[in-house]
Amino acid sequence: MPTHTTRYRVIYGDTDQMGVVYYANYLRFFEMGRAAMFRHLGVSYREIEARGYVLPVSEAFCKYHASARYDDVILIETALDSGIRGGIKFNYTIHREADGVSLATGHTRHACITSEGRVVRPPQFLRELLVRKDGGGK
Repeated sequence: MPTHTTRYRVIYGDTDQMGVVYYANYLRFFEMGRAAMFRHLGVSYREIEARGYVLPVSEAFCKYHASARYDDVILIETALDSGIRGGIKFNYTIHREADGVSLATGHTRHACITSEGRVVRPPQFLRELLVRKDGGGK
């Protein structure tokens, strides 16, 4: 099951008036991790779209455990959930690098849709990328 870790430093624009990361930004962090994982595997979202497919989010879930703050370095761990048949599911764990505290966990599910708007199973080229055993990148 491919996994990948993305390192990110929280900027001021990620935080609310209290200096705490605004809750909706965790979904952006999930997207950062997912896009970085695809690039690590050798394909970008742009390339997937150029091949005639889009991967819209059909479900998102986030459980918050602790707060990240301005200038914290966070680690976004992204893992493919191989137990799903239709579409693609990614699981995420976000930790603070300095102390390892778990900040959030969650997942996103994605449909695979052709440029004509048909829902399909992920195409062969994408399935092959996502089953690689060496998808790591810590």
